[in-house]
Amino acid sequence: MIHFRPDQPKSEQVLAEMRRRIQAGDYKPGRPVPGEPRMAEEFGIARRTARKVINALIAEGMVYTVKNIGTFVADPKTGGPPEHIDPEDDDQDQPEGEPSPAE
Repeated sequence: MIHFRPDQPKSEQVLAEMRRRIQAGDYKPGRPVPGEPRMAEEFGIARRTARKVINALIAEGMVYTVKNIGTFVADPKTGGPPEHIDPEDDDQDQPEGEPSPAE
């Protein structure tokens, strides 16, 4: 949850936070971003506000949708699905010093 400033619409503030997360690599190309229900719950906003944020990210080419599947981070070069999706970092689930199953 973010602390909303009263001088700016919530949708703009959530959009800025989602952009920041994508650009920081919190959400990686080809990986899902929160859908409307989860985003609404996480940020304490209405689902229609979450939909507005997702639509803005789509219009900016930062995310893309797959019908009946979800919304995913786009390849920053193409604005669409990446050609290659890196395996997720599972190191945090592994005991220290042991390789992850992908290694």
